Amino acid sequence: MDLYTEGDPIADTKAPDGPIETRWERRRFEAKLVNPANRRKLTVIVVGTGLAGGSAAATLAEQGYHVKSYCYQDSPRRAHSIAAQGGINAAKNYRNDGDSVHRLFYDTVKGGDFRSRESNVHRLAEVSVNIIDQCVAQGVPFAREYGGLLDTRSFGGAQVQRTFYARGQTGQQLLLGAYQALERQIGLGNVEMNARHEMLELVVVDGRARGIVVRDLVTGEITTEMADAVVLASGGYGNVFYLSTNAKGCNVTASWRAHRKGAHFANPCYTQIHPTCIPVSGDHQSKLTLMSESLRNDGRVWVPKAKGDDRPAKDIPEDERDYYLERIYPSFGNLVPRDIASRAAKNVCDEGRGVGPSGLGVYLDFADAINRLGRKAIEAKYGNLFEMYERITGEDPYEVPMRIYPAVHYTMGGLWVDYDLQSSIPGLFVIGEANFSDHGANRLGASALMQGLADGYFVLPNTLPNYLANAGSFEQVDASHPEVVAARAAVEERIQKLLSINGDRTVDSFHRELGQIMWEHCGMERSEAGLRKAIDEIRALREQFWQRVRVPGDGEGLNQSLEKAGRVADFFELAELMCIDALHREESCGGHFRAEHQTPDGEAQRDDDRFAYVAAWEYTGDQPVLHKEDLQFEYVHPTQRSYK
Repeated sequence: MDLYTEGDPIADTKAPDGPIETRWERRRFEAKLVNPANRRKLTVIVVGTGLAGGSAAATLAEQGYHVKSYCYQDSPRRAHSIAAQGGINAAKNYRNDGDSVHRLFYDTVKGGDFRSRESNVHRLAEVSVNIIDQCVAQGVPFAREYGGLLDTRSFGGAQVQRTFYARGQTGQQLLLGAYQALERQIGLGNVEMNARHEMLELVVVDGRARGIVVRDLVTGEITTEMADAVVLASGGYGNVFYLSTNAKGCNVTASWRAHRKGAHFANPCYTQIHPTCIPVSGDHQSKLTLMSESLRNDGRVWVPKAKGDDRPAKDIPEDERDYYLERIYPSFGNLVPRDIASRAAKNVCDEGRGVGPSGLGVYLDFADAINRLGRKAIEAKYGNLFEMYERITGEDPYEVPMRIYPAVHYTMGGLWVDYDLQSSIPGLFVIGEANFSDHGANRLGASALMQGLADGYFVLPNTLPNYLANAGSFEQVDASHPEVVAARAAVEERIQKLLSINGDRTVDSFHRELGQIMWEHCGMERSEAGLRKAIDEIRALREQFWQRVRVPGDGEGLNQSLEKAGRVADFFELAELMCIDALHREESCGGHFRAEHQTPDGEAQRDDDRFAYVAAWEYTGDQPVLHKEDLQFEYVHPTQRSYK
């Protein structure tokens, strides 16, 4: 079946050429500036208040722009960034162990399996050193050594210790830092904060993003909000799988509404399966729980050597245990990148050597570390994580190994942006996990917080003014403009359609079934036959959804079923595009593993001659159109990725 058509190539025209070490500095100098007196006349909408959105709104307001900030949570500090645990990368080289900006750049390009832009990744590595100073100045309580110096630890995909952390609460502490900066600007009147509002449409006038349509989740009121530019910081789309480590509210609607208005969606098939999650315990679950990758610093991963060995872990002697990551990948051991560790766990479980009631689990064992360092040292590093595990499972990880298994976590795909973080719609900027820009086919651990804060504090505030410098020539737009009226009417019509179906199935039942299709056919392993089957099943299920879904209540006031229905409707469309993207990419790379394309020893087999490009998809209402952005590698030459 013909699933897509191919359009003209796409290019990032904003990234400078020349020496990579000076590209960001030169781009900042070349960018146009806005006079301080003119900034207060300009309005920027920021959707999302996580690390990217919160830091961007605070920084833009500090510069003098008027900012309107929106989130669907009841407070900006409830953004999902708060759930990040393990740490944030930065090339500070405090350990004097060989780290540098270039090494972080190299590790990130390699970790992404050579499917990211060199210019973006080098900028990220450069900016990383400033992030730590910014956060320390805000009072973020990073862990410190006995002498008072900032402490670091190891994370996957690196042989240096560059991950700064605040126990197992790094995301929470960083978000509180950004939140304080945001609240300061709210108090000064520079930021209008609108919590419990959900973006349901993008307003595009004369080809430019000029506003959004939002619904007040408490009153049901639908309003249109105008601005000179719109910034999306609305996170990733991992909840398309239903079960994931994301908060239940995380969704793709803001990005997908922008995609339908002309913003290209890049590499949607690149989803990250995190290896260190508490295994599924039954059909009753609505989400999964992540155990921080930082645990792999001291925890050793193993399974029994014999199939079907269901003895308690303590009864299995050392010589009958397979520490398979240490065996297969001796150079990196338990700290291989997430995609490698996840597939390795799946493989040993497929062999019948998994542990736990379902057989879908492996051990993460701290016995050696406790014997070596003492229980108090482990408590100081990971105490809150151990407590969380015991509360959920009823097992004490100080006494018995944790049981873990891979689960959907992060999405490397997202809206396509250029070097300035501007989408294919002028005036629509996309930051953090909502864009595709920095990680390629796999994200190294502790790099999500780095990218979110880099985009919000340091990149966007230097690139958005280049666009806003011409804002004076834009047409004046208010709620009476025909495009604004049409956007609002489309939202109202969509809501009424969902409410009027009055079928016999709940929204959650459809979402769960969609998630099962995606996990089975577009999860850790994909194949041509499976992806084609998934596309047929998604289309059939989506048709059922629009005929049989039941959304109780009405649109006036709080209606969480209505909220979920709109989000799941968008997940259906995204899921199909994800499968089409995975089907067209006839190679394995990073988190995208095609069963037909693997090396003799089961590793991902790239095809650089045919697929060294970003897949940027255009929405047409019919078949999606594929635009290819060729990737150029001048400084890190693609090789077969090896961590052995």
